[in-house]
Amino acid sequence: MSTAFETSPARPTLERDVVVIGAGPAGLMAAYTLKKAGKSVAVIEARQRVGGRTWNGAVRDINGTEHFIEIGGQWISPDQTRLISLVDELGLKTFKRYRDGDSVYLSPDGTRHTYSGDLMPVSDTTNAEMEKLIGLLNTKVMEMDVERPWEMPDATALDSISFTAWLKQHSDDQEAIDNVSIFVASGMLTKPAHTFSALQAILMAASAGSFSNLVDEDFILDERVVGGMQSVSLKMAEYLGDDVFLGSPVRQLNWTTERDPATADQLNNVVADVRNGVANNGAPGEVIAYADEVIVKAANAVLAVPPNLYHRIQYVPPMPREQMVAHQHLSMGLVIKIHAIYETPFWRAKGLSGTGFGGGHMVQEVYDNTNYGPNAANGTEGEDPHGVLVSFISDVHAEAMWALPEEERKHRILSELAAYLGEEAMHPIAFYLSDMGAEEWTRGAYAASYDLGGLSRWGDLQNQPTGPIYYACSDIAAEGYQHVDGAVRQGELAANSILQYATVSA
Repeated sequence: MSTAFETSPARPTLERDVVVIGAGPAGLMAAYTLKKAGKSVAVIEARQRVGGRTWNGAVRDINGTEHFIEIGGQWISPDQTRLISLVDELGLKTFKRYRDGDSVYLSPDGTRHTYSGDLMPVSDTTNAEMEKLIGLLNTKVMEMDVERPWEMPDATALDSISFTAWLKQHSDDQEAIDNVSIFVASGMLTKPAHTFSALQAILMAASAGSFSNLVDEDFILDERVVGGMQSVSLKMAEYLGDDVFLGSPVRQLNWTTERDPATADQLNNVVADVRNGVANNGAPGEVIAYADEVIVKAANAVLAVPPNLYHRIQYVPPMPREQMVAHQHLSMGLVIKIHAIYETPFWRAKGLSGTGFGGGHMVQEVYDNTNYGPNAANGTEGEDPHGVLVSFISDVHAEAMWALPEEERKHRILSELAAYLGEEAMHPIAFYLSDMGAEEWTRGAYAASYDLGGLSRWGDLQNQPTGPIYYACSDIAAEGYQHVDGAVRQGELAANSILQYATVSA
């Protein structure tokens, strides 16, 4: 079976051991690992840059001066040990997020409170309910093998009930429910808490070691990479050199010559396919990736893009039915990342850390995101004198904001920041909104998750190779799920699986 794409204008044809589709942290880590082991690779990326959902950017202020921002993912937490070791291996540095001073809490009625320590200034009753819910979630995390969440006790039942409904089974305190769900719903999955399951929420917590870790912003948002998280991908791409091909979307992937004659239906003009799968998944075979600028023939492929983009490639023959169905039940969340830059970090003079929480509000979290790095003016390294706030608007709130005219949207967002940190927040010198949902080769953020019932039904398929095709992305990670650490782990896992298969079968 051939397609018109195979006969499009001539492109160079390369032969490699492995073709990697996607030059984010997962794909680059797979190629980096394989090349160090002596395998030949080609990494094909649709974008004109590497890094995937990590992206170093800039914004101009009112005077025309450019300021560094991280458009995509940026933080490292202490449990993300594989990313930490890779950062060190690549010769990169990290710095701590600023956190000195009091935090701010907005109660459901908008009343502003400042506080220190870990406990939000809520009533004793609400605090007790929050502690109870966190304790229950920690218990569930202990019951879960993060690599096989679908095997935990009551997995099917937990996957059939929304996170909101599960929380309401255990508490009738709405403020407590909002303050607990924020760390999974708007804070991680970027979907309303009634759209994903309790099992999915428990996996999110288990991937960080505990729910207590997930709700501890000093843990989960601990460090940043000097020069930005995209530097991790840039360094790996530098090692790979001419093996990385940018601006070249893969349009078609031929992945097996096997066909099951029993699937043919001559009467209805249905040709034979592999709807029930192929033998020896993971074994090297013959794959051909047809991209805009290059054709690559290889023994294995690593599909290192988020699951919501799998369908952008035509597979010849089509994927087995169970993979095709499973992929339809993974979808991206939606979030706006807000960058507001000020002449100085004015909140610090007020004794504030820049950290704020407000469960149920449009802007439910805000942090000091002031940059650290080399100073071009004097050649030294240190903290940027300009203050930077980062905040997030997720799911239905993000949709509502994108529907507004630009100036009204900006005013609404800055008003939310001002509710936390004061009127000064209304007057940034630069303002930028990250819109990963509009980027063609991302289409959402932070990562994909299953709809109700999907994780227990299809989760065991997500890391199983399909013939010679392996999967690698943070969206299907265990440890480090939805984080760069998870992407790095997944890329390395795919590479090592290919290497192990080749060694065993040699």
